[in-house]
Amino acid sequence: MQDTIEVIRAFLRQYFSKQTFEDTEEDIFAAGFVSSLFAMQLVVFLEKQFGFTIAQEDLDLNNFRSLSAMARFVASKR
Repeated sequence: MQDTIEVIRAFLRQYFSKQTFEDTEEDIFAAGFVSSLFAMQLVVFLEKQFGFTIAQEDLDLNNFRSLSAMARFVASKR
């Protein structure tokens, strides 16, 4: 799961270079990093990077709130 976190962290750093994203439980929505448009970019990135399709019912904010949440979500889809 740590490898997945590192891949997601690298993606986020491309857009938010001044952030370290060291706290893998930080709510990136509450922190103001993610807009609705960027949320869609994030979904597309996860689908392409990890090779699965995110279904409508998986578009639960809790699956995307933090690096750890996204890594757990990716693991559940593999």
